[in-house]
Amino acid sequence: MKHRKWSCTRCSGIEYETGEIRVSGGFWSRIFDVQNKKFSAVTWNMTMLFTAMVSISITDIGFACETDPVMTGLGNATYTGIEDGPVTLSKGRWEGPPYLEGSASRPRVGLLEDIYFAGDLDGDGREDTVALLWQSGGGTGSNIYIAAMKSENGGYENTSTTLLGDRVKIRGGKIESGRIIIDVLQAGENDAMCCPTQLATRTWILQGNQLEESEMKVTGELSLKILEDSEWLLTRMNHEQPVPENATVTLSFNEGRISGKSACNRYSAVISEGDNPGDIIIGPAMGTRMACPDNLMEIENSYLESLARVTSFSFHSGSLALNGQQEDGALFTMLFIPAGVEPK
Repeated sequence: MKHRKWSCTRCSGIEYETGEIRVSGGFWSRIFDVQNKKFSAVTWNMTMLFTAMVSISITDIGFACETDPVMTGLGNATYTGIEDGPVTLSKGRWEGPPYLEGSASRPRVGLLEDIYFAGDLDGDGREDTVALLWQSGGGTGSNIYIAAMKSENGGYENTSTTLLGDRVKIRGGKIESGRIIIDVLQAGENDAMCCPTQLATRTWILQGNQLEESEMKVTGELSLKILEDSEWLLTRMNHEQPVPENATVTLSFNEGRISGKSACNRYSAVISEGDNPGDIIIGPAMGTRMACPDNLMEIENSYLESLARVTSFSFHSGSLALNGQQEDGALFTMLFIPAGVEPK
């Protein structure tokens, strides 16, 4: 798995040891089968459905960053300021004992694997690293933390940790002039925690050994307008299905249309807003008809079939996330990074 110095989305739902996530929304409560990634019934509030799906992608996958020395170090470091005592990750995960004997609810902490920031935070001329972590106690909330890290003796030492928020989605970020600057999608004043619509840029500075938020600027609301004139590169057909290196799939947004390369041919389709912020409707795709190798045609067909079933968009660790549901009920999230940003 490749990583980049670039910029999680969060979740709603309660994770059970039985392999289910139970989510409530609207007038119904549905049981989500983790292994098969589908609900036991199809009548559902789609915004809540994809919020549950993102919960699975963060808390249920294994550590896949062992080829990146930075992520390996961060995924096996000790962190303070999240639980009552220090938390030492092993391959990106930590689990505490159950809150009650025999209960499935227990504290869990994990590294957001697709993102970290690098730069000098304290002016000592040495490069610092900022890791992002999630924390869950088995309920509907899932907190995101920012951790400032120093490179020490071949590993990483946690110098300060602070809470970013509950179910905050990260659009991107950087360290600039000693400041941590993160673009987020978060719950606004009238938003349910599950379904944030407020765009904001938030800034932290390191004061001694304490990260302090110095500024928060609201920049808009979730809508297709923020994607206008942007171009993206597909990295994953689904959370656990990376795009092969020899295949290029792109996605551009311009004046009510999307277009790009679908591994072999060019395509375009009409796109419009749905009823709720983040909901989208994509029309039938039109494309060229060049002959291509079978492996590229397979990727192209899979991408175009999934694109036709996309119903919403959001962000996941700095990636654009297009969410949908296959004909068999299986959920999927396609992930795209900004064009021109090399995967790390």
